[in-house]
Amino acid sequence: MKTNQKISSHTTEQNDRVTVLEQEVARLSALVSWYEEQFRLKKSKKFGRSSEKAPKGQMEMELFNEAEALLDASAEPSSEPEEVISGSSPAKKTPRETRTTFSADLPVESVTYSLPPEEQACLDCGHPMHVMKKEVRRELVVIPAQVKVVEHEREVYACRHCDQEGIQTPIVQAPMPNPVLPKSMASPSILSFLITQKYLFGMPLYRLEEVFRQAGAPLSRQTLSNWLMNVSDRWFEPLYENMRQRILSADYLHADETSVQVLREKGRSPSATSYMWLYRTGKFDVPCVVYDYQPGRGSEYPKQFLEGYAGTLHVDGYKAYESLQSVRLSGCWAHLRRKFDEALRAIPKKSKRRRTLTEEAVNQIGKIYGAESEIKELTPSERLEVRKKKIEPLVEAFFAWVKTVRIDVLPKSKLGEALTYAVNQEKKLRQPFLDGYLEIDNNRAERSIKPFVIGRKNWLFSVTPRGATASARMYSLIVTAKENQLDVPHYLTYLLEKLPNLDLADDEQLEQLMPWSSTLPEQCYQGKEGI
Repeated sequence: MKTNQKISSHTTEQNDRVTVLEQEVARLSALVSWYEEQFRLKKSKKFGRSSEKAPKGQMEMELFNEAEALLDASAEPSSEPEEVISGSSPAKKTPRETRTTFSADLPVESVTYSLPPEEQACLDCGHPMHVMKKEVRRELVVIPAQVKVVEHEREVYACRHCDQEGIQTPIVQAPMPNPVLPKSMASPSILSFLITQKYLFGMPLYRLEEVFRQAGAPLSRQTLSNWLMNVSDRWFEPLYENMRQRILSADYLHADETSVQVLREKGRSPSATSYMWLYRTGKFDVPCVVYDYQPGRGSEYPKQFLEGYAGTLHVDGYKAYESLQSVRLSGCWAHLRRKFDEALRAIPKKSKRRRTLTEEAVNQIGKIYGAESEIKELTPSERLEVRKKKIEPLVEAFFAWVKTVRIDVLPKSKLGEALTYAVNQEKKLRQPFLDGYLEIDNNRAERSIKPFVIGRKNWLFSVTPRGATASARMYSLIVTAKENQLDVPHYLTYLLEKLPNLDLADDEQLEQLMPWSSTLPEQCYQGKEGI
């Protein structure tokens, strides 16, 4: 009897031990599977293609398929009929490459090559020949930038008669424009060139220092930096504040943020991460883009910038935006699709079920984008009507499918994370289909923040918070100017010529200089001749 009890007790202990080990094996297997997913995803990001090519029927998203879109646009089919050889399949004809059409305002210079008079006689009969036709070859010629010194001489007038006979001598000075930076050699044109090269083309100051040295005007990078700081503080700060007020008055906005390193920030280490926040207007408003430098990524920063704002904000899934009061948040389907694309890259080929589920998610989102691509040019009211009839059923089907399959997917897998993100963001992801003014993604903000990200790869960091703030003002003005189809160098030159001679407290005069102003001269717009 006692022996049977011992055997039974031993068996129970063994079963319990087996159960614990099986649970541990399951936990470790899930952990290994998670690490394998992370490894495959990192490998794909490092060595795989970066584009997220959409399946058939989905709109080609500009953010992910720029290269493919450019390739498709350049490959236009020839209008000539293909030659078909009897007894064989039609040969594939390579599309003709179309020539780029340049601006009609580019100056054209003609160089004519003629025979000398003594060689214009016919070689057969000796009679004079005439010009039968002209063969034309076109070339683009670049004129390198030149640096020159301009001396501004102001004549001062006095009356000789009063000087000799009168009690006092009146002195009159000829009017002369105020300098953009007093007691410096900086002109509007050189400052425009400097700002354009650094912030539009991402050229660091040490390279610009060499550019000026090669041009015969050695300027230290410290001097160039001081010029930029002074222009930002003296002239661009009022414009920046005007743009901020324009942002706060808009009904629909986009927001995003990206990291930036500032070396000398009080109370923080040089390796600490700061952030450049971006806010911009929507599709149906005047283009206005504002960068805002802040030392962190907390919710207090968008609260501070958007204080008093009560409109709609396009955002991604970052939780800091959820603390904004009186602001309606609209989600980003591009971020959701990206998570499923990452899951697709991380899933091993042998996991057919997970791969099928992920492909199904991408396909359903693709159908939503495909329907959206058909209404891009419609008015907001027309967009809303089509969305209610055609797109909302697709959205309903997608979220019903997500909630059904989510139960059987491991939460910590990449697919599980994507499904959880979809459920958590459902309210925000449904918002675009309730308002025709809204867009279904936040790609507009991501495109606007891209110039800063590209520039950061070149100049790497800002030295001081003042420099980061100056960068925010510069990028705000430049990106907004580009969005309004302005020629950035000419516009900046015009600004720096006008601002020193205006009353900056006069809002009406300042408004006439903003990038969206209709009073700007034609030279400030793209495709126009220089000033």
